[in-house]
Parts: sequence; structure tokens; C-alpha cells
Amino acid sequence: MSQDRRGIPRREFVKSAVAIGGASALAACLDRSPEPIPTGTTDLSTLPERQHAWNDVLDIDDAGNPLNARHHLLLLLDYTGDGTPSDGDRETVESALRSLERAYERSNEGLLFTLGYSRAYFDRYDAAPAGVDLPRPEALAPFENPDPDTPDAILHLASDRGDALLGAEEALRGNQSTANGVETTSWEDVFTVADRRTGFVGSGLPAEHDDVSGVPDGAVDEDAPLYMGFKSGFRGSQASEDRVTIQSGPFAGGATEHASYIELNLDQWYEQDSRYQRVAKMFCPAHAENDRVEGVGENLGASNGVASCEKPEKTAREDGVVGHSQKMAGVREDGSPLIIRRDFDSTDGGRAGLHFVSLQREIGDFVETREAMNGTDVTEESAVGQRNNNGILQYMNVVSRGNYLLPPRSRRALPEAEP
Repeated sequence: MSQDRRGIPRREFVKSAVAIGGASALAACLDRSPEPIPTGTTDLSTLPERQHAWNDVLDIDDAGNPLNARHHLLLLLDYTGDGTPSDGDRETVESALRSLERAYERSNEGLLFTLGYSRAYFDRYDAAPAGVDLPRPEALAPFENPDPDTPDAILHLASDRGDALLGAEEALRGNQSTANGVETTSWEDVFTVADRRTGFVGSGLPAEHDDVSGVPDGAVDEDAPLYMGFKSGFRGSQASEDRVTIQSGPFAGGATEHASYIELNLDQWYEQDSRYQRVAKMFCPAHAENDRVEGVGENLGASNGVASCEKPEKTAREDGVVGHSQKMAGVREDGSPLIIRRDFDSTDGGRAGLHFVSLQREIGDFVETREAMNGTDVTEESAVGQRNNNGILQYMNVVSRGNYLLPPRSRRALPEAEP
């Protein structure tokens, strides 16, 4: 692990700077950044219409799985105006976003972002967005009671470079007029920040940030990309970007996004459960019985391999446990999963958590996937509990949920409900 001249591991410093935010954090981050950040294109017509088209510009691992950017920032935004947005405000938002696209290369080494809008935003038009399934957020299991997130919009910024996230945020807030050496404009008179959420994902980062409540100190594998100790986001268990893209109507080319915050309670996961139990609950009992998962699961390649597991109902009856991935295996259409996961861990509030971010064509696809995760059918015919031995449910507490429309890039600036 690289360390700077102050003796602080650089990755740990960058994560802390992103969490703190502000001009001072950005200045300190720039002072310790070893390499320049690649600048963006001057020909913005070359950028894709799909805001969510990230896979082609992310790094991939040896098995061909896209690797999520390592640092993330979610800004929940409220529109400052009364009534419906003006054309002038739309121009301000679009100009600010275009200046970021010129400042940073569109990649995990530069900056990736999406801007989405809630059902509450479209209420000002007394209409839902045309042709889009965008219900208000609600509880999706009998044992959860999440707060509904109701900002007008959500900006998801992602990069391997924490200084890119901080530079973009400072530019949008109007605290500086350049980012990465390129002139920028702000949207400070159009949006205010209602909440700021941060996180990280990638080998080594969770172990470096286990000094928070909810995870035992020193328990997380140093190679694990997530707090629960295993790799996720296998290519074979993710929908394609085509599958999650809205196909028709004024928002064709867009997608929907679900973003929830989940507290993690991993003391029992690491201090009472054995590795056998953790593999069985994360994947399936057969994976544990046959030692199919080595380390964090890199050996699995491009698929979590749960297609070879028994049906959940069978292992629930015979083994008294059912795996998380095992329950998800049946949620497919024409062989494809329904959602793309782009979630990341967090230390927001001084505790271990997960910002679960998923993309899908309609929110109903996420709801169907989440209902499968509940495993209600297996609890009715076995000793598996509503949460105990039912995948990883007993280690999670859903604190908030929000649903958003990610319009196509050409309509991303304060869209009308029926453009």
C-alpha cells in the first residue's frame, strides 16, 4: 500500500477526504495526488445518449467483469425554484454538466456521473413521467421500515480518483470556477444539497475502513471488495445495459434507478458464523459443501455459479439454510437478470453500511428482484426463518429507499413530465 510523506496510507486518506468534502479536502487531496487526471472531450457529440452507459469505460478484471469505480458520491438535490423549472434553469444545469464533461475524461480514471429525478420532482407537473414505471419508494419487506427519500434529484458521481469527485462537487456548488484545469460553471442557484452520501468499493478498501461500528476490527479479508467479504457484480448475474434501458416514449434511452441505504451488522457474520456458513448464506449450501469459493471468490470467474445449486426450497428443507445468490438465480427474463448493481460500501455516520444502487428498465424489475431476496416462499415450508438462515437478511437493516428516473442525456436537465 502506498503511503504519502505524512505516513498515512494514501487510499485511506482519499476515502476520508471524499467523506469530509469541501475545498480543504480537495486541496489536501490534490496535494497528495500522484498522477494527472485525464481531461474530457471537446466534442460532446461523441458522448452516449445513455447516462448509465458506463460498462464500456470501466476497467475489467481477468474474467471480463466490469469493475465499479472505487470512490462514489451521491448528492440528493432540491430544486430551488417554485413551480415548474424555467428554460433558464435548464440551461444552467446543462451548462454545468457539460463543463464537467470537458473537464474530466468519461471513465473510471476521470469522472462518471448520472443525474436522476424522483417522483416528487414530477409532482410539480401533476403527472408521472410519460411511459415510465416510477412509483414512490416504500417498504419492500414486512420486517423493514425505511424512510422514503424524496429529494427532487440525485447526482451519482463515481471515479477511481477522489480528487475528481471533490473537484466536480466544488465546481457544481460554485466554490471554484475550474476543475482539473478546465473552466466550469455551477448550478448553485438551481439546486441545493439536501444530503450528501459517500462510499467506496474495491479490493482492500473495506479492510482499510473497518474501524467503524457494525463490522469487527480486522475481520474483513484484506482483498475483499465489500464488507461482507466476497466479490459481487459477476457478469453472469448482471443485466446488460441494453436490458435496463427504456425502449420507447420520450424517455427512451434512459433507465430507472433505485438507491437505498442499508446498515450492516456483521459482528455475528464474522465472530459467530464459520466460513462454511458465510459461503452457504451468500451463495448456496453446495458451494460451501464443495469448497467452490476460494478467498473472496475471484476463482468463480464471470459467474457466481449458483445455477448448479439445488432449488432454494430443497436446501431450505434439507439444510435449513438458503443462499442469497441462490434465491436471485430464478429472477430472469429470457435468461437475463433484470437489474445492474452499482452499489458500494460506506462509513457514513461512523458505521458500516451499503449504498445499494441498481439500474433497471422499470422499478418493478427491482421490486421483483427484492421480493425474491425476501425468500418468503421458502420460509412457509421449512425451518428457515423470515431473516435467520435466509440468505444475508439478518445482517442488514434498510434505512432509506429512493426511486429515480435517469433520463437520456438529451433530457437530463430538469425534464418535463411529458416532453
